[in-house]
Amino acid sequence: MKVQSIEDLKAVKEEYLPLIKQRLGHRNGLGSTQVMVCSGTACTSAASQDLRNGLQLEIERHGLKENVKVFKTGCFGFCQNGPIVMVHPGEVFYCNVKPEDAKEIVETHLMGGQVVERLLYRNVDNQVAQRMEDIHFFQAQTRIVLHNCGVINPEEIGEYIARDGYMALAEVIQKNNPREVIEAIKRSGLRGRGGAGFPTGRKWEMAAAQDVRPKYVLCNADEGDPGAFMDRSILEGDPHSVIEAMAVAGYCIGASQGYIYVRAEYPIAVKRLEIAIEQAREKGLLGKNLFGSSFDFDLGLRFGAGAFVCGEETALIHSVMGQRGEPRPRPPYPAQEGLWGKPTLINNVETYANIPAILRNGWEWYQGQGTAGSKGSKVFSLAGKINNTGLIEVPMGTTLRTIIFDIGGGIPGGKKFKAVQTGGPSGGCIPEKYLDMPIDYESLKEIGSMMGSGGMIVMNEDNCMVDIARFYLEFTQDESCGRCTPCRVGTKRLLETLKRITEGNGEIEDLELLEELSFDIRDASLCGLGQTAPNPVISTMRYFKDEYLAHIKDKNCPAGVCKELLNFVVDEEKCAACGICAKDCAAGAITGKPGEAYRIDPDKCSRCAACAAKCPKKAITRGPRKEEIINGNQGIRPGTVSPENRAAL
Repeated sequence: MKVQSIEDLKAVKEEYLPLIKQRLGHRNGLGSTQVMVCSGTACTSAASQDLRNGLQLEIERHGLKENVKVFKTGCFGFCQNGPIVMVHPGEVFYCNVKPEDAKEIVETHLMGGQVVERLLYRNVDNQVAQRMEDIHFFQAQTRIVLHNCGVINPEEIGEYIARDGYMALAEVIQKNNPREVIEAIKRSGLRGRGGAGFPTGRKWEMAAAQDVRPKYVLCNADEGDPGAFMDRSILEGDPHSVIEAMAVAGYCIGASQGYIYVRAEYPIAVKRLEIAIEQAREKGLLGKNLFGSSFDFDLGLRFGAGAFVCGEETALIHSVMGQRGEPRPRPPYPAQEGLWGKPTLINNVETYANIPAILRNGWEWYQGQGTAGSKGSKVFSLAGKINNTGLIEVPMGTTLRTIIFDIGGGIPGGKKFKAVQTGGPSGGCIPEKYLDMPIDYESLKEIGSMMGSGGMIVMNEDNCMVDIARFYLEFTQDESCGRCTPCRVGTKRLLETLKRITEGNGEIEDLELLEELSFDIRDASLCGLGQTAPNPVISTMRYFKDEYLAHIKDKNCPAGVCKELLNFVVDEEKCAACGICAKDCAAGAITGKPGEAYRIDPDKCSRCAACAAKCPKKAITRGPRKEEIINGNQGIRPGTVSPENRAAL
């Protein structure tokens, strides 16, 4: 049935509402059981598709096909514990489910009525949580953008409509004029979620003010940050929210065509977008005369190859048009001159996904969340040295301590927190003293980092901050489009200097060079990639300068990461002379004979640490590469350490 009015939309909603109500804990008398299997990227890579097929086969084998239905759903965000299965009614939340567990779930739970306790979530205190709402990871979040992820089947448009999907678009077309909608977006305080946080309403207003036709609506779904997967998860779990928002944007600025620019190597997101767009067309929610009006709007997909620079909007526009993805000077801004020289409104996935919620609930509701200058919520991708990796959504203004130690569960193995890097490869590294700072656009910028796309990489005492800066510079230098000299050449010189320091060849003058070069690149580069590329260097030098000094003056890596500044030595007192280390040494650097402690030749040693990992007595340790310590006493063989010298190492 084509949807031509709000009444038609409500009819579709009533058809699918019982399914959704059951998933939300309502007793609706359906008399059936629903099994939701996470089908996001993380769970799919952990064989959730095989698990779903296994559940379906077991259900059919036991004759439960009529009463038990298996559904796909989007990312729950609890990626550390995937694949995830949720059974309704009862909202039973199973974690780390393997394909071979399908038989037990069907026979024990679906047939026997008993929860499979071994598959329930257990926290660090070994307390069991049976339902998703009992798990603190979810309790501490505020889900606006992610409110459908884990609830609906993203490949069924009716389930999105049952959650009031496309109602905002219907209301806008039939009851509002474009100016009123743009004013509501402005008053909500929504800012772009992909970079510097430009006010969304102002961008829409600028595009609407252009008299040139045609105009275009563009979605940046190329997610430049490799450490984050927010946009991908939204597209995989709730693609219609983006489609609806882009149609609203088209109505507001006077555009009849939109494009979603997505990475080709995101096959699940691409597939679900294709399905969602086709379903929207079939329902009359894309195409000609939407809701019986004269408004036409359609969408197409354009595929990117994963170039980081295409996260910059002008580079992305060039790529959509089939040109090389490189930025151009602004102004003119894309809202004035974008695709094929025409006015183009461009936002990223998360920004668009906020629009339906704002229009359904009112701008006053949205403005009531967050901080004075940063309204609403933010989706973050937690990764690195943290217990609960995954996807979270919290109000703007939430502290880093809450995110890392409360929701994230803290640092594994009792290790000490050192820093958190926000904003992707171009973000800054934030030290422990800022853990209680509320996270918003202004506060992050003030301490030398950025919101970016929401990547959050946690580091502990085992991370070397000089090596971290080198790692991110290596990425941004490789991703530079090469158009402007400050970025093309400057990042290369930065990287060369950082490599020298991590290899033990740095000089004290290098610190001044790093600082001066970083600010020159930041101030003179053409686009956001070059302007933010030095952030990891600037922030680590600002907050962890002692580590740079240790590398340069002491020729020592305090974290024991930089291989060229390390030596592996055998503790004679602990060595069992078993020879395991020598067998596993690919470089042939370890020698010895029965009854005597083995030795490591520092000139041959590749510092791969395989020997230390294999030693059953933990007799091999690593320390700073100081020949005066290793050979300080006559009679101590190179590559061994006596009890007297153990303290020095």
